[in-house]
Amino acid sequence: MVTFAQSMKFEEYRLSLEVKRNLEEMGFKRPTDIQFKCLPHIQRGEDLLAIAQTGTGKTAAFAIPIIDKIQSIQYKAFVKGSFVRAVVMAPTRELAQQITKVFNQIGKNTNVKALCVYGGVEQDHQINKLLEGMDIIVSTPGRLFDLVSQGYLKLDKVEILVLDEADHMLDLGFAKDIEDLVQKIPGRRQTLFFSATISKKIKQQAYKMVSSKAIRIQVSPKDPVSKNVNHQIIYVEMDDKRFFLQRLINDNEGLKFIVFVRTKVRAERVKAAMERAGIDTLTLHGDVEQSDREINLQAFRTNACKILIATDVSARGIDVEGVDFVINYDVPEVAENYVHRVGRTGRGRAKGKAITFCAKEEKPLIVAIEAYTTVGISRATVTKSEYNDTVELADDGKDDWKSLMKLVPKKKKKKGKKK
Repeated sequence: MVTFAQSMKFEEYRLSLEVKRNLEEMGFKRPTDIQFKCLPHIQRGEDLLAIAQTGTGKTAAFAIPIIDKIQSIQYKAFVKGSFVRAVVMAPTRELAQQITKVFNQIGKNTNVKALCVYGGVEQDHQINKLLEGMDIIVSTPGRLFDLVSQGYLKLDKVEILVLDEADHMLDLGFAKDIEDLVQKIPGRRQTLFFSATISKKIKQQAYKMVSSKAIRIQVSPKDPVSKNVNHQIIYVEMDDKRFFLQRLINDNEGLKFIVFVRTKVRAERVKAAMERAGIDTLTLHGDVEQSDREINLQAFRTNACKILIATDVSARGIDVEGVDFVINYDVPEVAENYVHRVGRTGRGRAKGKAITFCAKEEKPLIVAIEAYTTVGISRATVTKSEYNDTVELADDGKDDWKSLMKLVPKKKKKKGKKK
């Protein structure tokens, strides 16, 4: 049965010719479910609380009507300084950049200007762009708060506030920054609150910000994981995971992998292990400088390197087409993070695979993940012979963890007093 959302095309919507032309160039023929449900409410100026899994097209769901709305008013910055009309908050630099890219693609040739501001880099360039006059600011809460506090960014003309991946922002401890910033934005505004997950804490935060008449939209609430992703669990001892990763990459030469690990130290250790096996990799985590993060993401995006090792902090900000495999090298400690990790593959209409390496001590985490997703994950059958072959063929004696431990400085032992 064909739904109305599937039968309606963007060319039939009440949108400007420029926006329609840009959507066609981007390959957007028909709206996704979240776009179909959100567009009319946003166009009518209604507040929104939307729960949608990653990869459903929610960025375009708010970017399309915001661009069209600002373009129709033909707003211009009328004094020196930046009196923006829309603010979008995002939890990570990568996600903020991704959102800005979508705004600029949809807003091409409309004279609607969007700027991305984030921490980790000098702010002078961002300030100079602000002074040119911007319509839309996409930012992480910390840098946005800094620019407002310094007087470079004025929020008293803001008409639309968007919080994207609000659940992740709360997890990262941005609740106070968000509340302080909202106090500086006019009360008579449109608020769009997007989250991939819903909880009591998320509801409390959302209803502090949206009006009592806010429209609630929820897409695929019973199945938070995309049906385009094939999931498997392989039971692997913790010290043997590197051998199975090596084999998977070698057996699928030329395909694109994102490998998720628990910590920054683990990321560097896995990178070193793969390099010893002759496999080129990139890392993305909190200790990687912003300039290097951008270089690494661009190299991964353009297939200059097809293996990216990342921590959960980066999971939601990685929007790269053509990721064939997501490898949960470490099982995520928070069940929701499983959804965000595997959402990096199988995006749109593409198919993807998610493989989780699970050690004995991680089995309780799998139970929590399956309870959260309400879907059982199939277990891959690995015979004892196959297991031993994987370890023995990969281990040439050069890739031992004793040498990898040298990557981490040893803590000095405290000298005890002699009794």
